Amino acid sequence: MPLLMLDLDNTLVDRDAAFRDAVSEFLAAHGLPSSDLAWLMSVEASGYTPRQAVAAAMTERYGGAVTGDAVRRFLDRGAADRVTLGGPTRDALAEAVAAGWTCVIVTNGRVSQQELKIRKTGLDALVHGWVVSESAGHKKPAPEIFHAAATKVGASLDSSWVVGDSAHADIRGATDVDARSVWVSNGRPWTEPAFRPTHIAVDAAAAIRYVVGASESAP
Repeated sequence: MPLLMLDLDNTLVDRDAAFRDAVSEFLAAHGLPSSDLAWLMSVEASGYTPRQAVAAAMTERYGGAVTGDAVRRFLDRGAADRVTLGGPTRDALAEAVAAGWTCVIVTNGRVSQQELKIRKTGLDALVHGWVVSESAGHKKPAPEIFHAAATKVGASLDSSWVVGDSAHADIRGATDVDARSVWVSNGRPWTEPAFRPTHIAVDAAAAIRYVVGASESAP
């Protein structure tokens, strides 16, 4: 069966929206200005800033107003218990599986948070498996994590596809293992001059359906 490797955060689930809700609740709970929402979202950078660096920035900004333990609890929980799986994405995944695709999630992050998202949203019942960078020992775009994903589900990278929202982690990673790719733009323009995705889609549902359709129309 053909292999479809899918990013999790801001691809299958709207991780930023969930984290934004968590930040708003954190600021209100500690009597901090709501205007800090934009600052903290920028510092955290959709999860790409190391957790320790985010904790250090929050501790420096808030000093004695927030304890270190409170910051750690907030970052440990993050957005994991707030993410949801949209109906169109769920339907598109189900269609891909029905069409014979082996679907595996390939995500950077910590196992505890990423698996909570996968199980809470019901993705564990839709996909054939997942690989998280913490347990794999490699982060996207390293080729090793994509090879680990293929091995996890007993598939080959030959004729595989990668769907994701990160030009660097997902599309560069796909390029380096000779996989075809769909970049989930979420309304953004493509700006990377060194490489390009096979296709650009506005969201995950459209990306998944493009992959399935491209396969069905191939000679």
